[in-house]
Amino acid sequence: MFDIGFSELLVIGVVALVVIGPERLPKVARTLGHLLGRAQRYVNDVKADINREMQLDELKKLQSQVAESARTLEDSVRQEYETARSAVEAPAQEAVAELNNATNQLAAEAEQLKTAATPDKPAV
Repeated sequence: MFDIGFSELLVIGVVALVVIGPERLPKVARTLGHLLGRAQRYVNDVKADINREMQLDELKKLQSQVAESARTLEDSVRQEYETARSAVEAPAQEAVAELNNATNQLAAEAEQLKTAATPDKPAV
């Protein structure tokens, strides 16, 4: 965190020993250690919160990109389906119409043959 070497820590310790005194120095050092520990935990918690928020933003961006890709894929599949459907539907309708015409013609010819084959009965 800070760029403090061993020699600087030694000087700070000697000054603290002289200023605070040997009787209160352990208690002050313990309190200072607790305060520094709390400060480090607080800084780590803030860092973790920031990282979580950044990851959440990245996930939201990724989700929107995936959703957009899915919509694009769905639209292209729908267009291809409609194209294929229209390509198959038109010839199929023509074939059904031709079959209906042929059926009607055959039915008419069968009716003609039936009427031609049955002799006329005299009316009584």
